Amino acid sequence: MPGAATAVIEVPLLDLKAQYATIRHEIEPVLRDVVESQYFIMGPRVSAFEEEVARYNRSRFAVGCANGSDAILLALQALGIGPGDQVICPTYTFFATAGSVHRLGAKPVFVDVDPATYNMCPESLERAFACPNFRKVKAIMPVHLFGQSVDLDRVLAIAKAKGVPVVEDAAQALGTEDRDGIRVGNRGAIGTFSFFPSKNLGGFGDGGLMTTNDADLAARMGRLRNHGMEPKYYHAEVGMNSRLDALQAAVLSVKLRHLDAWTAGRQKNAAFYDAFFTEAGGAASDVPVDAGGLPLRFPKPAARGARHIYNQYVVRVPAAHRDAVRKELSARKIGTEIYYPLPLHMQECFKHLGYEPGVLPHAERAALETIAIPIYPDLTEAQRQHVAESLVEIVKAI
Repeated sequence: MPGAATAVIEVPLLDLKAQYATIRHEIEPVLRDVVESQYFIMGPRVSAFEEEVARYNRSRFAVGCANGSDAILLALQALGIGPGDQVICPTYTFFATAGSVHRLGAKPVFVDVDPATYNMCPESLERAFACPNFRKVKAIMPVHLFGQSVDLDRVLAIAKAKGVPVVEDAAQALGTEDRDGIRVGNRGAIGTFSFFPSKNLGGFGDGGLMTTNDADLAARMGRLRNHGMEPKYYHAEVGMNSRLDALQAAVLSVKLRHLDAWTAGRQKNAAFYDAFFTEAGGAASDVPVDAGGLPLRFPKPAARGARHIYNQYVVRVPAAHRDAVRKELSARKIGTEIYYPLPLHMQECFKHLGYEPGVLPHAERAALETIAIPIYPDLTEAQRQHVAESLVEIVKAI
């Protein structure tokens, strides 16, 4: 109609209400069942969900816990990590990766990331083992960041040569597969997952889980999450209270049935962005942002045979303009986030470890250039188009 105002298209970074609207009819009955049962802690709902995740992830065992941070802590404790030990992990990740190491009295050893994938850099890992200050390394903890697998072939080869176990931090990567088609959380000693609401499989609150193919490790983590207790009121070791509750298990069980369809939606949106940004003159993240063309870099596609689940879709723009780009996107009602604005080796709480600015340059540069844009599967075509057109227009103007 002539003179009608153009509707404002709003695109939040994540819209969980849109997701819930499609599964409300499945979720509400199971929540009522749990309430009617009055069985809230552990029990058959949790056991059933653990079995479902183990099958989905092609793992022998899955052990639920209270959250993704505890999953890391329990995994490390089950491997015997304690005071004075060192654990190698990337500096460009969520805080829980290193925070859980610290909580056990161990010390995180930070390594750099690959500038194209943001995952642990094998060369930086090798340099860490060559450093005389890192003679007490007892584990390596790569992170499958943003839903893409680490180069596990190289990481595991280094771990085998050094005789240390690998804990896969897969908090953002349930369903991700490496180039051999193996789901993450299976090739290391233990895989850890988070069900924080914003994850590709998110609960109605906190939740976490560990996977392993080792029966003894599964049994030990099962004890440790429940005060180290087995049988009831008998404690051979000190554990913690980190149990997955039945309400979360019930919700997650329903959502798990939809996970592959949601992943396909994320992949479809990612493919649209990739093509749009390429057509506009952008390039994949294996090309530095200052290498020419439109200064916009989109995620490097997964290796042949691998499966990227796009928990996040992270673009890069010049550091000098990153905050201005975000501000303009916000003005256009487009949600964004920075994952992560300060690498862990530069955090105040780890200052005592002695890392200087510039020692892990790829992570430091990524922290200044990256922006996560909406990728959730419920994006409408109009929303997706609005995000892509806006971002290109804004970047062209800088």
